[in-house]
Amino acid sequence: MNQDTLLSIEDKVISNALKIRFYPMAVASAHRTRLMDEAGVSYLDLSAGWAVAGIGYGHPRIAHQLKKQYETISFTSQLTIPEKNMVGLAQKLIEITPGSFEKKVWFGHSGSDANDCVYKLWPLVRNRSRLVSFMGSYHGQTMGSLSLSGHPAQAKFIGHGNVVKLPYPNPYRPPFGETQALTSQVISYIENELFRTICPPEDTAGLIVEGIQSDGGLIVPPDDFLPELQKLCQRYDISLIFDEVKVGMGRTGKWFSFDHYNLAPDAVVVGKSLGAGLPISAVIARKELLDAGFGVHMFTASGNPVCSIAALENIAILEEERLIENAAENGAYFLKLLEELKQRYEWIGDVRGRGLAIGVELVEDRSSKTPAAEKTAAVCYRAFELGMLVFYVGIHSNVIEITPPLTISKQEIDLAVSILDQALKDLENNNIDMEKVRQYTGW
Repeated sequence: MNQDTLLSIEDKVISNALKIRFYPMAVASAHRTRLMDEAGVSYLDLSAGWAVAGIGYGHPRIAHQLKKQYETISFTSQLTIPEKNMVGLAQKLIEITPGSFEKKVWFGHSGSDANDCVYKLWPLVRNRSRLVSFMGSYHGQTMGSLSLSGHPAQAKFIGHGNVVKLPYPNPYRPPFGETQALTSQVISYIENELFRTICPPEDTAGLIVEGIQSDGGLIVPPDDFLPELQKLCQRYDISLIFDEVKVGMGRTGKWFSFDHYNLAPDAVVVGKSLGAGLPISAVIARKELLDAGFGVHMFTASGNPVCSIAALENIAILEEERLIENAAENGAYFLKLLEELKQRYEWIGDVRGRGLAIGVELVEDRSSKTPAAEKTAAVCYRAFELGMLVFYVGIHSNVIEITPPLTISKQEIDLAVSILDQALKDLENNNIDMEKVRQYTGW
């Protein structure tokens, strides 16, 4: 089918509630780090489909396991009749998640329902009604996970009132003004303001945080923040929950973002890349937190054998092909080249990240730091025209998000940076059709 025809039909039959669009493309096939459109044009993909294709597209080992599994047991509802894949996957997730305490695993389909698990179970088990999260956070689209979120994309909906949201410690845009003590400012605000006024710690069940705030703008907090946050939670017996849906499973150069600080949270939420493209999510947590009762948060297809075997094989590939080490090494290389690119363009206000979770924030000028949302959209659109797919995120829609498959090579990174360079140069020279850009507003 002609690509324009497909896009036209899609516009008529698919709900706008299901869309975020940055450029006119329909995909026909995908392999490793590349997507091909209906016209046969190949694109280097720096998004990995919102960080889902961690091991790349179409890995032959996953394809082999899926075929074999479907022919053996295509489905069983693990709620009632379990089989070995779900159990084996739970054992593996417990193995790679730190903490010497006894753990269990809950399975779902997406980061949304996994974070909804946290939202529902923690107040029930802890007998404390409140939860704490951060402004700019993105935890999902169900009402519970939406209530935990603090992203502008969800601001049209009024979440449940038992969640209190805190400023996230953004070193580039510190919430309390320029400071050399960002961590202590935020921790002090929690302890001396929040806990003493509207959110008593004895009534607070848990605090959920992203080790790198992804959709909020790939924000990496100060190195001492997450350790201090864990100490704070331990002082007040509050569960510390890490949402690793987007940056976990090896993307930062370790299994999880908190592994860079040798932390052991009470719960870890994973999804997206866990299933190598198939829908599966999980919460790995202290046994007593997930044993709230029988059947209190369940879905018929949770932990189904096909998705579970994909996740098991995905973890094996990450280990055996050393993709976590590749993320660390090539992520550092990518950041180095982007820092060099920053020296050539005043619009690049900040480059940040860890491993292959990288953000490039565009501003109108570095002194004011005024977010350059339209310029960011233009760079992403021009990159598409030049043969590369990249999205933008952030509460101001001005951060280019770089989350490629962990299989990306240095040669592909060189190509990616050269395309970004050309796109920025074309923006500088007014060689981008802004009317086309404005048709694709993203979010």
